[in-house]
Amino acid sequence: MIIAPLADVKARLSAYLDECTTGGPVIITRNGRAVAVLIAPVDNDDLESLVLSRSPRFQAILDKSRKSIKAGKGLSRDDFWQAVAESQGKENQVVSSTRKAA
Repeated sequence: MIIAPLADVKARLSAYLDECTTGGPVIITRNGRAVAVLIAPVDNDDLESLVLSRSPRFQAILDKSRKSIKAGKGLSRDDFWQAVAESQGKENQVVSSTRKAA
């Protein structure tokens, strides 16, 4: 992990991007206070996790879901996976019927 002032990062961004890929996060400071972090995602899943973890909208959805589950309004694990399987089966049927029509 490196801590670097914003002015330096602006002047040498490419070098700091290389550094966060090999050496870990780069903490960017302005007037001595941390204002941003450069993080190189490992893959697309990692990128998605990073973006969603900072999304206020996604966090609100998670909070609402957690409250709903605590109130007993959720699906059991088995019911959830059964619904997923059924949903995927319906999607496959739609794709098959579309191909037949073409």
